Amino acid sequence: MTVGRTTIDFVKSGIAEYLKRLKHYIPYSILELPDVKRAGHLSANEQKEAEGELILGALKPTDYVILLDEHGREYRSVEFASAIEKIMASGCKRCVFIVGGAYGFSRRVYDRTTNKISLSKMTFNHEMVRLFFTEQVYRAMTILRGEPYHHE
Repeated sequence: MTVGRTTIDFVKSGIAEYLKRLKHYIPYSILELPDVKRAGHLSANEQKEAEGELILGALKPTDYVILLDEHGREYRSVEFASAIEKIMASGCKRCVFIVGGAYGFSRRVYDRTTNKISLSKMTFNHEMVRLFFTEQVYRAMTILRGEPYHHE
């Protein structure tokens, strides 16, 4: 789940490529929530709260929710694959990874979270995160199947 649409063409085509590859492994989709209306007239906190309402409204009570957050745990790709495997084996019906807006997440979204992960200590454009993360999920699937995509 993301806040806002993906508008950068090369990012959209990269995501489309990995979505095509992922359908052979798991159901995977990206829900793009609309940008907050009149966000330019809101403070950072007001924008986080408004985005939080959109995020919380799109979640189901049984969702396993993981935020992509700068304060989350960093994984190596093999560790991430193992974490994904454990989530899949846990029997949860839907695992939702969330990429927030430019200012992060509201307190209510953090309170609803099961876990947090970080892709890096570096800051990335939120649209690029969508591509990087989708590639990492694909990489995790190939690792779990013992396929040659990932090299140690």
